[in-house]
Amino acid sequence: MRNAVKKILQGLGVGAGAAAAAGLIWTAGWLDGFEFKTWDWRARLLQRPGTATDRIRLILLDQPSLDWGVRQGFSWPWPREVYAPIVDFCRRQGARAVAFDVLFTEPSKYLVADDEALGAAAAAAGNFVAAVFLGAGSGSATNWPPDMPPPYRRAAPAAHNFDWSPGMVLPRATFPIPEIATNAAVLANVYANPDADGVYRRVRLCQVFDGRLVPALGLGAWLAAEPGLRMDYEGRWLRCGAYRAPLDETGHALLKFRGPSRTHRAYSAAAVIESELLEREGQPGSLPPDAFRDCFVLFGFSAPGLYDLRPVPVSGIYPGVELHATMLDNLLSGDLMRDAPRFWTWILLVLLGTACGVAVRCGRNARDNLAVFVLALPASALLGLWAYSRGFWLPLLAPAAAAALALIGGVLLNYAVEGRQKRYIRSAFRQYLSEAVIAQLVADPSRLTLGGEQRTLSIFFSDLQGFTGISEKLNPRELTSLLNEYLSAMTDIIQDAGGTVDKYEGDAIIAFWNAPLPLADHAARAVRAALLCQARLADIRPDLKARYGSELRMRIGVNTGPVVVGNMGSHNRFNYTILGDAANLASRLEGINKQFGTFTLISEATQAELAVAAENEIAVRELGRVAVVGRCAPVLVYEPVFQADASGCRADWEKFASALAEFYAGRFAEAQAQFAALQEHDPPAAAYARKCRELIARPPAGWEGVWTMTEK
Repeated sequence: MRNAVKKILQGLGVGAGAAAAAGLIWTAGWLDGFEFKTWDWRARLLQRPGTATDRIRLILLDQPSLDWGVRQGFSWPWPREVYAPIVDFCRRQGARAVAFDVLFTEPSKYLVADDEALGAAAAAAGNFVAAVFLGAGSGSATNWPPDMPPPYRRAAPAAHNFDWSPGMVLPRATFPIPEIATNAAVLANVYANPDADGVYRRVRLCQVFDGRLVPALGLGAWLAAEPGLRMDYEGRWLRCGAYRAPLDETGHALLKFRGPSRTHRAYSAAAVIESELLEREGQPGSLPPDAFRDCFVLFGFSAPGLYDLRPVPVSGIYPGVELHATMLDNLLSGDLMRDAPRFWTWILLVLLGTACGVAVRCGRNARDNLAVFVLALPASALLGLWAYSRGFWLPLLAPAAAAALALIGGVLLNYAVEGRQKRYIRSAFRQYLSEAVIAQLVADPSRLTLGGEQRTLSIFFSDLQGFTGISEKLNPRELTSLLNEYLSAMTDIIQDAGGTVDKYEGDAIIAFWNAPLPLADHAARAVRAALLCQARLADIRPDLKARYGSELRMRIGVNTGPVVVGNMGSHNRFNYTILGDAANLASRLEGINKQFGTFTLISEATQAELAVAAENEIAVRELGRVAVVGRCAPVLVYEPVFQADASGCRADWEKFASALAEFYAGRFAEAQAQFAALQEHDPPAAAYARKCRELIARPPAGWEGVWTMTEK
């Protein structure tokens, strides 16, 4: 029994090492090229039509259409009026939207009447989507032309409401000519980037140019068909009507391909044009009378000589317009793919690695080990296929690498150790860890790694006002007693609220929520603890003043944001602590209290979380946009108050908000007058009144409504 336990432990060690090695290879990106190929294999194997596949039609300018044009005497590029029958045919058949994956960026060589013919057809259709090309290095326009209509004429989300990932904002654009743009229902972007291996698997549903949100062509077709469609960004989701489209960390959507080229029903452009011309003369065309009825129609090029063929997972040759059709299909079907959360992969790495390590280490002979190999190696592929069927991209090669490394490591260990005992974990750890840390690692060995993880925390930073002067008046014993009493009272509140006290720095307290245990309402807990600490200090303040001769007042800053949290330090000694800019900002917020005359401030990130979790318990008022020392971007700060305490100051808060609006707008005289009316009983109003007087005396250049702080 004892020997079996040892083998299991050794197998777990081998598996953990294999998982760590595979994880390192995976996170370094060394498997990406091969992982892309496994994804393409899954996409081809599991390609199926979606619920909306039959509602999408393609009109392709294919090689037969080019040959037809030659017979008609059309040189390339075709006259614009040749495209007008396509739009008219779709309109008469009742198409829901007509999207052209064609950039009409130059006036027609057949004069303006040629452009006007296509523009008139687009105007008559009322649901025409014209193409815009947004790019990082190409395009002549750097601003949205004043004579150009907005990209989406109905209600669209404001671009500033989303924290754009790199690449979402593009600085240059190429626009269609006005005759076409002004008659389009939607202007849509046709720019797309492939993955690192040149294959198109992801698309951006929207991008931003000059502060305007520009939909991609596939999404633009949906917007043209449903003008009232609600579209809002919600974190890493784009809400389109009732569907929330998942986005990855770069703002891309992962496509689910339905099949090879022409999986969506396709028609030759020449056949559509001829049918329209015949029907205008009262003769039957070659196409069915309901070919496009209630369908979304996308027009594009598929002839090889027109250079709009792209590689995708299911085909090496895929017309670009079909990429937009796949996007639209996924949106309408509501089944865009998602990257599996990274912790799933880590769990799979650990499970497969440890399972294989233990199985091989406990195997009695080569036949047992061979059976483990046969069963374990295909497991990753099967899990990858299952995850794909559930709508997720679960990495396939990283778990397979963990399994293979664990199998090989287990076999090598079987030959190397041959049952020799190793030292117990505790005896090994005594060389470089304290007893307290050892006890934690014995309870949870996964916490052994020196390092941390990135996690969004709510960070609390407090400091006593004028503590240097207080400490000078007390002897060391009295000072120690005062600090112990104060810190104990505050720490009890923080821990009761589920917080972790990081450290004490003299009279300062640094604490955080959402680690090591996750807390969904961590922001609300942090703010609630801050207010309770202020209330507790108010209760004990008279007694402390009577005994120590000093009146204690505490300033608190709370911020929510991503930090690195974990065991940090040296191999001989480390602490569970946090690092990151979000923690620094909490410290800066504590100091900003001095400028406003407040005692508790929270950031806009904390306020956003708070509004969801504790709206009925805690009220906040906006105090301003501030640029803190050490940061370029301004921060919106708020003062929190329990709802019960805020009921008596609502009217003053409304007056303060009105004055703040004047301050933002640069109307300092009006703002100063309104702040002055509140300054006797509202310290922030008094601070703003002084600031306004300074700005009136020395008007700033390029005012942006930001109060730049010069002190920490």
